[in-house]
Order: sequence, then C-alpha cells, then structure tokens
Amino acid sequence: MSGFRQYLVKRLILALVVVIGMSMITFFLARVAPSDPAALWVGLHARPEQVEKARIELGLDKPLYIQYFIYIRDLVSGSWGISYRTRRPVIEDIMNYLPASIELAVAGLLIASVVGIPLGVVAASKKDTKVDHACRTFGVLTLSTPSFWMGLTLQLIFARILGILPLQGRLSPDIAEMNPIQRITGFYLVDSLLTGNFVAFQDALLHIILPSITLAAYSTGLSLRMTRSTMIEVLRERYIVAAKAFGMPKNVIMFYYALKNAIIPTLTVLGISFAWTLTGVFLVEVVFNWPGLGTYTWRAILAVDYPVIVAVTVISTLIIVVTNLILDLIQAYLDPRVKL
Repeated sequence: MSGFRQYLVKRLILALVVVIGMSMITFFLARVAPSDPAALWVGLHARPEQVEKARIELGLDKPLYIQYFIYIRDLVSGSWGISYRTRRPVIEDIMNYLPASIELAVAGLLIASVVGIPLGVVAASKKDTKVDHACRTFGVLTLSTPSFWMGLTLQLIFARILGILPLQGRLSPDIAEMNPIQRITGFYLVDSLLTGNFVAFQDALLHIILPSITLAAYSTGLSLRMTRSTMIEVLRERYIVAAKAFGMPKNVIMFYYALKNAIIPTLTVLGISFAWTLTGVFLVEVVFNWPGLGTYTWRAILAVDYPVIVAVTVISTLIIVVTNLILDLIQAYLDPRVKL
C-alpha cells in the first residue's frame, strides 16, 4: 500500500472515531437535559397516560445505551429519526434548511477571499507604513467585532436609516408570491438564474448582502493577517530578491511569484474557517431571520428536540472532518515539501 493510501485510510479511521465520539457525547448530554421530549411530542395539554404512551412509542423508556445503539443503527440505514417539533423526518428538514446555510457561507467565503487576501498583499508590500497600519487595524476590527453586533449595526445603517437593503429574510414576501423560485438545488441565486427568474435573483442577491458581509468579517480579518505574515516571509526569499534585481514588474513579483507560495497557509485557514462558519452560523441567521440550518438548530435546542440536535451535530462534525481531510490533501499536492 502506497504512502498516500496509508495516510488516507488512517485519516478515514480517525474521522470515523471523531464522528462516533461526538455523536455519543451529544446524545447522552441531550438526554440528561431537564425536559421531557414525550410531552413535547403529544402537546402541551396532554394527559399523563398519553405522555407515557408516547414515551414507549418513541423508545424513551429503554436504557440510554440501547437508545444510542438504536439511533446509530437507524443513522447508518439512512433513518435519522422524526423531529419532535416539526413531526417530519429530520433528514428532510435538514435537506430543506442546509442549502440556505451553504449559500450564505459560500458568499461569505468569497467576500473574505476577495477582500482579505489582496489587503494582506498590500499590507505586506507596504510594511510598517500608514497603509500597512490601516490594513492591520481593519483586520483587528473584523476579528474582534462580535458578529451579532455587526449584523445589528448593518441592519440599522443600511436597512433602517438608508433603506437601500432588506432588513432580514431570504426573499421578499411579494417576490416570493409573484415570482416564486423553482427549487432545483435549493440555492436561490443559482435556481433563479437557471430558470431565468431575474427579478427573484436580484431580490435574493440584495437579501444576502448584509448577512454575508457579517459572516465574512472574521474570515476576512483572519485571511488578511495570515496573508500579510506569510507574504512578508516569502518576500525575504532569495528568488524574490533576484526577481527585483532583474527589474521585473512589482505586481508580477507580488501576485504571481510571492503570492503563489504564500497562499497555501491562507487557503488552509479559509477552508477551516468555511467549515466552522457553515456549522456555527447560528447568531447571524437568527439576527437576519435567515431560514438556514442555524435557525433550524436553534429552534430545536429551545425545544430540546433530541433527534435534530444529534443529527445536526453529526453533520457538523462530518463537515469539519471532511474539510480538514481535503485541505490536508490539497496542501500535500500543492507543496511537495509537505509529508503525508
């Protein structure tokens, strides 16, 4: 077996251990929460005998370890349980809400890449100047500002005071009524373009601007600082000094030779940041009433909806583990010095 295959098998085994461990911890922690899911299932005004009957039907009368093994069996077979709150299969709910979160996270990642990386290059090329200090200050502000506070501030300025962008939601009610988007992928921007619904596309684009900027703030500061630090190290290399001595254009040196070697750590950070953003988008979605996985999970937590909480935890763990694996493989491919 080659070194690459051994590395891949080892990482897959480790990923499986992590996913099982996280599902186990979340499962047992959810079960010890001071709430009765059987009462949630039958309703607020149910009689004690109805609650007890529901507890037996849901399997909540069995020992915890048996409940866990039953859940893992159903999970492997593709049955993720029924949500106590919505009364629908959890996997169907997740597939309905997940595209909205992915679309928002991708938009935030694009903004972070387009803004953070160029500013990091500029800051490195103007090291210890006023431009560098301004870029670093901007990076610190985006890193340290709480996302919910930034979201509320953007809503106040651009939605309430200026009135140029929507306050919340994913699509305006009148647009959703008059120009509904035909669901193909679940991504409003993509589906509206595929079906030629440009009115809905424009409205969906306006709605995603404020939440995506809010979500991109932390990643922007992170990519800026990482790009600046790696660029400064690369600019000290001999081949960069030689390129300057040969009189090559500064932009070619900065964006072709230097950035090419400095971008790998930044891409790694952005990839990890994307995974964490996708799985931790709760506050932004709640502030902007964005109908994504974060909002769905937040409501499930308030209702102590066990199947949803565990399922979302497993999915979040899978996203982070798979993203880390892909990033490691890409880094090993781009940089031969990296050993598998």
